Amino acid sequence: MARRFAMTLALGALVVGGGITTALARQGGRPDPQALLAAQRDAMKHFEKLHGQWRGPAWTILPNGEKHELTQTERVGPFLDGAVLVIEGKGFEPDGAVGFNAFGIISFNAMKRAYSMRSYAMGFEGDYVVTPTDDGFTWEIPAGPMTMRYTQTIKDGKWHEVGDRFMPGRDEPVRFFEMTLQRVGDCDWPAAGGMTAE
Repeated sequence: MARRFAMTLALGALVVGGGITTALARQGGRPDPQALLAAQRDAMKHFEKLHGQWRGPAWTILPNGEKHELTQTERVGPFLDGAVLVIEGKGFEPDGAVGFNAFGIISFNAMKRAYSMRSYAMGFEGDYVVTPTDDGFTWEIPAGPMTMRYTQTIKDGKWHEVGDRFMPGRDEPVRFFEMTLQRVGDCDWPAAGGMTAE
């Protein structure tokens, strides 16, 4: 299954690459925006299962070693007519206060044939490599000699995501985050309410 998916991605990259090459040739070296957008929309179909509203339990390990539990929510929707994916994560404390809030944009660079995520959370921001898998994706945050890897899967209407720390000299990663969300409904965010000509 994994090999078949990898081959599909490789073939898709060749098709996209060929289409972009043709577009470049037609315009004397300048990419055709419509060809780029079409390639992006096609690549982003992998993330369609994320669209909607999600809610469920989550926990994370704080710097002091304490396990902290939240009710995590996610709302996810396409933007730019499906060329990018927009995600807002919001975690609620037992008293209803917002304990965590993050915003991310997943996109596909048709020229480089690579996915990435721009993320904003807790005063930090960064650009991270996203790697599609058969049933979700992974993304990583380099932190000096350590790497934090998030692995997301969607199966049977459930979004399961874990965060693991990989450290030099340790055979096994250390899990510091986990959430299991249930899809609770559709979402017209972020496209709803856009401006019109008049």
